[in-house]
Order: sequence, then structure tokens, then C-alpha cells
Amino acid sequence: MRTLCSSTLIGEFFVIGFAGLVAMKDDSLAMSTVWWVCGVAMVLSVLLCGMVTRPGGVQLGWALQIGLVASGFFVPTMFFLGAVFAGLWWASVHYGRRIDEVKAGWAATQAAGASAGPDAA
Repeated sequence: MRTLCSSTLIGEFFVIGFAGLVAMKDDSLAMSTVWWVCGVAMVLSVLLCGMVTRPGGVQLGWALQIGLVASGFFVPTMFFLGAVFAGLWWASVHYGRRIDEVKAGWAATQAAGASAGPDAA
């Protein structure tokens, strides 16, 4: 799960940065506010790469996804990109957990076969 989720979060890191560049062109938004919000979101996306398997990591990832979609109120394209990344996040969590379960089952099978000895076959 960690690899899939981390890949999604790194992709979001770049999308958040590019959204900041687009938001910077809006005269109604203060440039310092745009970069503080984008900077915090970008740092959070990188930190979440290491926290995704810890308790609360997936929930913080969902909070980031909600923030990404909500940023569409300032950069309308982010409604679409936020929804795409929310879907990628769901897929990363869902399929990542399934992959982890299959790997654990395979490792248990290998360990059982190794402990039975060569006469088990």
C-alpha cells in the first residue's frame, strides 16, 4: 500500500505546486497566502508518504484529498484534478491493501513450506 499511496502523494505534490502558480495570477488572492497554503499542502503530501502506513495516515491523506478538491473554489481546474487524485487515492488504498494481503498470504505459505522441511512435497 505504501508504494501506491506514496506515488499518488508525490504526484499531488507537483499538482499543488502548479496550482499555486495558477492561483498566483489571480489578483484577488494575496501571493503570500497562496504560497503558505500551497507550501503547507506540499509539505504535508511529502510527510504523508512516510506516515501512510501509520495509524491515521490514510485519514490524513483523505483530508488532503478534500482540501485538493476544495481548492477548486480558487482554481476551478482543481475540482477536476482533485477528483482525479481522490479517485487515485481510493484506488491506491484499496488495491494497496489487497496487494499487502496477498503478499502476507504468500509469505505465510512460503514460511509454512520451509518449516515443513524437504519431505513436505
